[in-house]
Amino acid sequence: MDLLSHAITTTGRRSNNEDDLCAVPRLGLFAVADGLGGYEGGEIASALTVEIFERFVERNERDPSGTWPCKEDKQRSFTENVLRAAAMEAHHSIVSRRTGPLRQMGSTVAALLVSGTTAAIAHVGDSRVYRLRNGALEPLTRDHSVWAEMVAAGRDLPPRHEFPFKNQITRALGLEGNSIADTRVIEVATGDRFLLCTDGLYDPFEDDALARLLGEGEVEGCCKRLVELAYEKGSADNITAVIVEVS
Repeated sequence: MDLLSHAITTTGRRSNNEDDLCAVPRLGLFAVADGLGGYEGGEIASALTVEIFERFVERNERDPSGTWPCKEDKQRSFTENVLRAAAMEAHHSIVSRRTGPLRQMGSTVAALLVSGTTAAIAHVGDSRVYRLRNGALEPLTRDHSVWAEMVAAGRDLPPRHEFPFKNQITRALGLEGNSIADTRVIEVATGDRFLLCTDGLYDPFEDDALARLLGEGEVEGCCKRLVELAYEKGSADNITAVIVEVS
């Protein structure tokens, strides 16, 4: 299957951009990352994350027998294992550099790896992957955040944008505790359109508005409009979006 894509990251209303991304159609790899830990730390952590994802996937394509940072999970697909291992390698790389002014740094990640008629998805933190199919928007990740975990536990909470701790995440690469990526594998079909994004992009939108906007126009124009509208609607964070269409 052919993949059309467009990717944008912008500082938005912040003084610096702690988001990063990669979009490599020849590898079928797309990812976004949102850095944590302050001005310099966040930038370094997100850049390390996407760099390692691209490098690991490309290296594994050349030599699948190469060294991995973890054992293969036989209950998961090969592509899931690739993304899971890339996330672990990124985690170890961030941890190894967490000294001095970088001691608090970490990063979220959301990644898509398309292979044939399937795609693997991996994520850590509150960056997201969505799929638009036949006009219906489906979230393919569930945030590792206080709000999402309380909702999953059955707590009666206000909408995320009204929750006072909406940006408090429970999992991130580089941080102590759980940093393992959640993964899944899905079927892909011609016409599917995927959105990978950080919270600065999705925060201002309700799902129905996001679904409508994601389905409008060509990939490049759609991506630009989403980022521009997120800013116009008041996004206070860096804004990052990657759109991938299966054609």
